[in-house]
Amino acid sequence: MTRITTIGFDADDTLWHNERFFRMTQAQFAALLADYTDQETLMARLLEAEKRNLGQYGFGIKGFVLSMIETAIEVTQARVPATVIGQLLQAGQDMLRHPIELLPHAQETIAALAPSHRLVLITKGDLLDQERKLAQSGLGEMFDAIEIVSNKTPAVYADIFARHGDGAEAALMVGNSMRSDVVAPIMAGGWGVHVPHGLEWEIEWAETPEAHPRFRSIAHLGLLPDLVGWIDGS
Repeated sequence: MTRITTIGFDADDTLWHNERFFRMTQAQFAALLADYTDQETLMARLLEAEKRNLGQYGFGIKGFVLSMIETAIEVTQARVPATVIGQLLQAGQDMLRHPIELLPHAQETIAALAPSHRLVLITKGDLLDQERKLAQSGLGEMFDAIEIVSNKTPAVYADIFARHGDGAEAALMVGNSMRSDVVAPIMAGGWGVHVPHGLEWEIEWAETPEAHPRFRSIAHLGLLPDLVGWIDGS
């Protein structure tokens, strides 16, 4: 079996918290629009808007805020007060300013693997926001490369692992998103390791590739060095 020489790490909800701030803002959004529609309907309309807008806005907070504003206009039949729009914009700015909170085992796991493997941070979202979070995390210097991409597809992974390693066959990607961090790198020819976070964005859902020989799931990042050692030694 090919030895792992390159390890890709997802960022949001793998190395630091992210989705819970979106959930908090969604709760605020529902409260602001409570006079116009119920929360279930509002969240369904927001999800539709997010899916519709991904091709234009991409992933991240800015696209999320624009989708909330679009949804607010739709559900109120263009009667949403300007004060509500202002509060939604403020909520987005608060999200962009929120300090980074590292997840358990993130720092020590990266430090343990850095001497023996090429480490690449592979994340998607707003460029400035992802750069801000990485700078605040204190983890940036431990990575051999940083890739902030518009989407995570098999072709994107194949290109990254070819440029920063020995190709996808000798690469492993770890993250909380089954769709983006596990299925896509496996389709590129690499390993996909799932680290459940507990909060999952519906757009990132995918069937778990249980039967695939290059799929693994671990309870937390602290178990990754042992898994990599097992793969390299098998």
